[in-house]
Amino acid sequence: MKNIIKVGYIGLGSRGFGMLSKCFAKMTDVEIAYVCDFYDERLEKTVNLFKENNIPAPKTTKNYKDILEDESIDAVINMTGWNAHVEITIQSLLAGKYTAVEVGCAYTIRDCWRIIEAYEKTGAPLMMLENCCYGRREMAALRMAKEGLFGELVHATGSYSHYLPSCDLFVKRAGHYRLSEYINRNCEQYPTHALAPIAKVLGINRGNRFLTINSVASKARGISEYCKQKFGEDNPYSNVSFAQGDIINSVITCAGGETIALTLDTTLPRPYYSRSFSIRGTKGMCEEGRKAIFLEGMEEPVENNEDEVMEKHDHPLHKEYRSGDSLGDHDGMDWLVSRAFVESVKAETETPIDVYDTVTLMAIAPLSEESIRKGGAPVEIPDFTSGRWFRRSPVTKQKYCLDEICSNESISIWGNLRK
Repeated sequence: MKNIIKVGYIGLGSRGFGMLSKCFAKMTDVEIAYVCDFYDERLEKTVNLFKENNIPAPKTTKNYKDILEDESIDAVINMTGWNAHVEITIQSLLAGKYTAVEVGCAYTIRDCWRIIEAYEKTGAPLMMLENCCYGRREMAALRMAKEGLFGELVHATGSYSHYLPSCDLFVKRAGHYRLSEYINRNCEQYPTHALAPIAKVLGINRGNRFLTINSVASKARGISEYCKQKFGEDNPYSNVSFAQGDIINSVITCAGGETIALTLDTTLPRPYYSRSFSIRGTKGMCEEGRKAIFLEGMEEPVENNEDEVMEKHDHPLHKEYRSGDSLGDHDGMDWLVSRAFVESVKAETETPIDVYDTVTLMAIAPLSEESIRKGGAPVEIPDFTSGRWFRRSPVTKQKYCLDEICSNESISIWGNLRK
């Protein structure tokens, strides 16, 4: 068991800097030895953050390979944009480093297999930092499902419903890197916030697996219309022919007979953010939209009872989180997913969202792209475990486990906080 881990941190954009400043830099058992980014101003801002908080400043580099060549580095945290995730992840695994990668998808199925090959060559664990797996609602649903309160699971829904033109795609009229993805690709580009927690509830890669995906896309009008209204007809993006449909609907089938309905909805005006999370079983359900949990024995109608029911069925991690100071963003999700990775590295165990989980999620974009291109035809989802999905090695039963409900009062979710 390591007391302190040395980390190389790659990517200091909005998300990368936020996770560093609000989570990883607050942990005394994490030494940020390197930070890496292309932009001088980001490196300078990060060094100043450390100095202002009386933390030894990390080395800076614009070449992530400097980090991989340092044998003292225990773990790499990859917070770059989507287009850099795969190659940096592969090189980090080949260097034998524990690797965390921010959410995002691969471009090809071959990329996914290359990640598996790198892992199986070195045994260096990988973890997607999918914070929504550690959301309070999602973790309560996981516990209730594992305890059989929903009965036999049958169906789940999820979405990423978030109007991006007004908040992410255009900042001071500059184009976000996602714009190039929307110009050139038509697929389920951002499935993991919804799909990763559902996959854990359904036991994907541990007794169950995804079989097929059918995806269809609407026409694309939202971004160009936003630009015309906001910036005028002469804006470069006002007349771009975007490939990305405004609404993508996908249906995933599972070996256990369950189905999942997944939606991407990011470019048409909408009044609120939603992940549309729901779990349906033979004895009950939970539904984000009505903030409702309905169990056998309850009488209709039921809505807005989520807080009351979760008070009884909260996951141990969220019971502990709610008893202390709020750290990180997103109601504890960021902090908990960060600690899950750190504790795995310290204990030298597999991660809760392991390499097989990660690539299964990363594969959804290229698979949905193929299905859309074929008019919504079913596309087979590869078994990245190569037949081991129903006979995997035993679960690592640690505090942050997402395959079983575990608790460990000897390890605090707060670690040793910097004041």
